[in-house]
Amino acid sequence: MKLPMDPLLKQPEGKTLEFKRDLSSPRNVLKTVVAFANSAGGRLVIGVDDARQVVGVADPLDAEERICNLIADGISPRLVPSVELLGVNQYTVLVVEVFPSSARPHYLNSQGPAQGVYVRLGSSNRQAGPDWIAETRRAAAGLVFDEQPMPDLGTDDLDLAAIARLFGPERTVDEKALQTLKLLRLEQGRPVPTQGAVLLFGKEREQHFPDAWVQCGRFRGLDKVDIFDQHEVHAHLPDAVEQIELFLKKHAFKTARFGAMRREDVWSIPLAMLRETIVNALVHSDYAQRGAPIRVAFFDDRIDIESPGLLLPGMTIDDMKSGVSRIRNPVIARVFRELGLTEQWGSGIRRIFGEAARLGLPEPVIAEIATGLRLSIYLGRHHAPGPPTSDDHPVSGDKHADPSRLESRLESRLESRLAAKVALLLREQTAGKAELAKALGHATVSGELHKQVRRLLELGIIEMTLPDRPQSRLQKYRLTDRGGRMLKGTED
Repeated sequence: MKLPMDPLLKQPEGKTLEFKRDLSSPRNVLKTVVAFANSAGGRLVIGVDDARQVVGVADPLDAEERICNLIADGISPRLVPSVELLGVNQYTVLVVEVFPSSARPHYLNSQGPAQGVYVRLGSSNRQAGPDWIAETRRAAAGLVFDEQPMPDLGTDDLDLAAIARLFGPERTVDEKALQTLKLLRLEQGRPVPTQGAVLLFGKEREQHFPDAWVQCGRFRGLDKVDIFDQHEVHAHLPDAVEQIELFLKKHAFKTARFGAMRREDVWSIPLAMLRETIVNALVHSDYAQRGAPIRVAFFDDRIDIESPGLLLPGMTIDDMKSGVSRIRNPVIARVFRELGLTEQWGSGIRRIFGEAARLGLPEPVIAEIATGLRLSIYLGRHHAPGPPTSDDHPVSGDKHADPSRLESRLESRLESRLAAKVALLLREQTAGKAELAKALGHATVSGELHKQVRRLLELGIIEMTLPDRPQSRLQKYRLTDRGGRMLKGTED
């Protein structure tokens, strides 16, 4: 199969792509092959330098034979990637395509099965720890971590009162129901809790899983240098969702929006997105991993949620964003779904990104980190920690001292928070789309910003400064007289 090289050369190195100049460091080449096979597969292109210039391989046939021998002699279990020579201008490059392997974990023979296992973390190869190796071997044997029984424990080790409270009086949660939910399993004729049951409702959960708790922190600024407030959440996992929300609300502020029939509180942080992200972390964390709890960090510009556990083999961040899902903890996932904390499996990440676009917020960022995954939710406005300021709460009698109330009224009228923000910005001065995006705190001009600008134009609320050249790079927008009257009517 011929691979198009030009698009490949323009891609950055990452989880499924790496470039090497030559085979002068065979051990590093083998690490990459092993990491690809243990993760989501990938392509190793040999004959491209660090500047992404094609330099080719000196003796193509010899290089092809050498890489095949290195892989055959240096990696176990046996791995057979696709190796192909491709012509690029006057050069020949070697492309090694590695597929996700069902025989994982693969390892370097020179280091052995305990030390020679590597996984792909971003654009680098990382030595896998014993927890990851154990999880991979369980998967190969068809075993799921949170379905495994804990034979030394009994039903009395579960908080049955909490289970009854969460499921409510309309559902009977007896021993049979607990077995259906895989919270109990019969072992030698005796019902014993599963690891998922203890993680969800165990009376002494952290005695068995020391890192199964949530660390919350509020930091000054944009990094973890100066902590302002912190809180530890040790509640049952379903109850942890609300406790984490309460911590986040403690460091946010709210304003009132008055609709036709009732008052509604509007929070300064996107609670629906954050709740979805928190639930996703609680459901998909690797609780077999030791060394780090789930972490929720509130900064001035964003909220990071970090969950332990690398992506499951075969998964990439792009897969997550497109809605592909693999459940690490099916027992926990099912209970959360039964309790109404999650909806359709696999739709959470897509809803998070969709909500960000709807609210006109910067696109969330998912990153693989040393301990697992981090999902960053960027805020629509800067949040400084400490007591509420006059910007956060209305000042009676001064309509210009209450921009949040005006924005809420505009949002209700325009049915879009982003449209309201754009109209308010253009009341102050003319601006192009790039300037609007910057003022809104967005990294780029989003599709939603294009949409709302177009809608405001159609409504006659704003107009172009260069109407005869709608596509001009110098195009700016300003509020129309009609738009000005609408804003004045909203203020009054």
